[in-house]
Amino acid sequence: MRRYLFAPLLFLATVGTARAQLVVPSADVLGAHLNYGRGCAACHAPHSGSSGNGANKSGNTTTGNVALWGEDSSSLYGRTIATDGGKYVEVLPTSMSATTPDVSGMLTCLTCHDGNFAQSAMMKNKIYETLPASYGSASTIPTLLGNNGAGRGNYLNEHPVGLTAAVACGTGHWDCANAGGVISMKGPASSRFVSNYGFFVKLSAYNGNAVVACTTCHNQHVMNVVKVAPGATTGLPAGYYATMFFLRAPYNPADSNPASNQTAQFCRQCHGEESNEMNGSTAGTVF
Repeated sequence: MRRYLFAPLLFLATVGTARAQLVVPSADVLGAHLNYGRGCAACHAPHSGSSGNGANKSGNTTTGNVALWGEDSSSLYGRTIATDGGKYVEVLPTSMSATTPDVSGMLTCLTCHDGNFAQSAMMKNKIYETLPASYGSASTIPTLLGNNGAGRGNYLNEHPVGLTAAVACGTGHWDCANAGGVISMKGPASSRFVSNYGFFVKLSAYNGNAVVACTTCHNQHVMNVVKVAPGATTGLPAGYYATMFFLRAPYNPADSNPASNQTAQFCRQCHGEESNEMNGSTAGTVF
């Protein structure tokens, strides 16, 4: 009897995987960052940085030295941002020439996404992508971190981010290892999680710690799909998987499977204490 059951079980596993895959994305992968058709030039200027994009209102001439950045971010220099109820405090770099990872990982993002200090460059805060029906009739999304309806300059209700937002290993966290700010998911539970889902986040190394920046979770250049290749960082079948909000890994709250846990799995990459593996469950990833 086992011989006859194997085929349908294999078929069901294949269907579950296929549901999460996008063989051919139907929309431009740059998604919302097409910025009303401006595309790459909305953020980058091939010549002269923010001056080349006509956005230099403060005499700042150094933005283009980093990733050909074409926006004037000087109004954010040295600003203090406290997130997660004030538990984490980030003091932004004083120039684009700083060598800390919060330059390209935070400062560039907040140039448009702050909504408080960087108003001349900020986005319009309107929906560009289709949201799940469970979101109701919302017409705006919380993209302006410093002006999101909770009061101007309030970042307290944002996820921890910055040079003090470190991912820890050990008791109460993943059984991982940290070597100079590089996390290795090599423990019994963490390696099993990698096999079940993967480790797609891009942590930044600072003072020996692995810290969280905006770009840890988000890939600003690809909004709606993530390419999974075979390798040590994931045990998922290779292919193209649906994602949302520029997230770096499979993440689809619109999945029609009520047993899907892929959105929770994304968060568990850093929050191991809430994972199946660290709580003795044999459950893997369900699409």
